[in-house]
This record gives sequence, structure tokens and C-alpha cells, in this order.
Amino acid sequence: MLQDILDTAKEKMKKSCEVYERDMMGLRAGRANPKLLDRIMVDYYGTPTPIPQIGNISSPEPRLLVIAPWEAKMIPQVEKAIQKSDLGLNPSNDGKIIRLVFPELNEERRRDLTKVASKGAEETKVAIRSIRRDAIEQIKKLKKNSEITEDDQRDAEEDMQKLTDKAVKEVDEIYAKKEKEIMEV
Repeated sequence: MLQDILDTAKEKMKKSCEVYERDMMGLRAGRANPKLLDRIMVDYYGTPTPIPQIGNISSPEPRLLVIAPWEAKMIPQVEKAIQKSDLGLNPSNDGKIIRLVFPELNEERRRDLTKVASKGAEETKVAIRSIRRDAIEQIKKLKKNSEITEDDQRDAEEDMQKLTDKAVKEVDEIYAKKEKEIMEV
């Protein structure tokens, strides 16, 4: 019973960290990263499909992504999807491939991106603390119903705090890594 509560909380915290990390991969840091295109959907025969499932994506240069759709007739849809996205990039094509050139980031844009990453980190930490609070409430309810002893409650709450600290540390590490990547010139 107690272990189930801790395991569930641990799993939720892990998922929160994974979502934050995935969001940070999608945050453009002036460098071409194929992962940026994972969340952009293209209408592929009536089905919304991520760009990586429509063609090959390569990064021949640090500031260039090349998308080679398996079907040439998909090029206009892919271009349209990229233009509608929040990437702020203008694709160009030669009839066979699409090129995405990533402009150099200026200092102001770097600071803005760092703020976005920081805000995401804070939101993730709030979510983690909320998971902790819910788990501790469940533990207290078990104690109130005399299903566990006071010692069990205290140990479980300490374990919960350790899980929380570990998850918050992981979020801080993801943020620090992203901040370094963004500020790198």
C-alpha cells in the first residue's frame, strides 16, 4: 500500500522530468537539431503525421537541416507545416529536398530562450511538488485510518522528500545543460 503510493509518485515525477526534457529538446538554441521537427505534424493522406515519419532528416552543417521526403509531392505540405509552426523558420526547396537554415541567435534572443527554459523548469518543479503533496496526503490518510504506524508514516514521508529532491535536481541539471547550450556562441 505504502510502496504503491511511493512508486506511483516516483513514476509521475519521472514523467514530469521526461516531458520537460522533451520540451527543452524542442527549444531552438541556434543549432540545427532534427528533434525540433518531432512535434510538427503534416497532413499525410488525411492523417496528422510527424515530419520524421515522412522522410529522412539530416544535419550536414551545424545551422542546416535537410529534409528529404520519401514522396516528392509531400514537399508543399511539409513546408506549410514548418511555416505554421513556432520555429520561425522559412523553408526552401529544390523540388527534391527541403532546407532549413537556422540563423545565428543574437544576445537578446538567447536571454529570452533562457527565460523560457527557466519558466519550464519552475513549472516542472511545481508539478513535482504537487505530486509530493498528493502522495503525503495519501500517506496521512493511511495513518488516520490506522493502516500504518507513525514510524511508517515518517519513513514514507522522508522517502517521498528524497524522491522529490532527486527529481528537482534532475530538472535543474536539464535546465543547466540547456542554458549552457543556448548561451554558447
